[in-house]
Amino acid sequence: MTIDLKGRIALVTGASRGIGYFTALSLAKAGAHVIACARTVGGLEELDDAIQAAGGTATLVPFDLTDMAAIDRLGASIHERWGKLDILVANAGILGVISPVGHIEAKVFDKVMLTNVTATWRLIRSVEPLLLQSDAGRALILSSGVANDARPFWGAYAASKAAVEMLGRTWAAETQKSKLRVINVNPGATRTAMRAQAMPGEDPATLPHPSEVAEKLLPLCAPEMTETGRLFVVRDNTFRDYRLPE
Repeated sequence: MTIDLKGRIALVTGASRGIGYFTALSLAKAGAHVIACARTVGGLEELDDAIQAAGGTATLVPFDLTDMAAIDRLGASIHERWGKLDILVANAGILGVISPVGHIEAKVFDKVMLTNVTATWRLIRSVEPLLLQSDAGRALILSSGVANDARPFWGAYAASKAAVEMLGRTWAAETQKSKLRVINVNPGATRTAMRAQAMPGEDPATLPHPSEVAEKLLPLCAPEMTETGRLFVVRDNTFRDYRLPE
């Protein structure tokens, strides 16, 4: 199925490498103008070169997501230039450390929560009015399988992703009567720098490339997508319902 995103504005965080990079590239190839955000200027410039080579366009926004005022300014700048936002891919995040919960340094735990949770909330707050101006706003919130799997030593990251998933679910419930659709995404084990940090002995060749994940995320950004408030599992290419309260 060919995805046509011509005339649509897409914001991707963590766009300088991995899943964010290839998702941004896929969106641009489909015709969207991509607002690419990341800390690494060099990675963003490489992305811009790839997008231009593919005939697409991008706006690069290098900044750290822990800068809350910058997130607020980003929403204001998008409003001033385009007046709307059609697609949000909230992908940026950090691992922290693989460690017993009681051994995690406070500053490490705080940074994981600030980057993965607080920044995602601030981003939602900043761009929600813009997404509601779209005729088919789409928001993807990147999560992880550990959000629903109590895996030893993954406490900080898992807790942050569980919180992010609940943010996404709540946001979907609040906006279900609008044209905005919100989907949490479990990308699964992927050949990324974060995965290598977490699992240094793993052979990366055994894992899907980030471009394969991006290929499956692209249809979720299309105006034709109607799902909201559900979890999309990339490995199975399926949506899953969350367990209802007993």
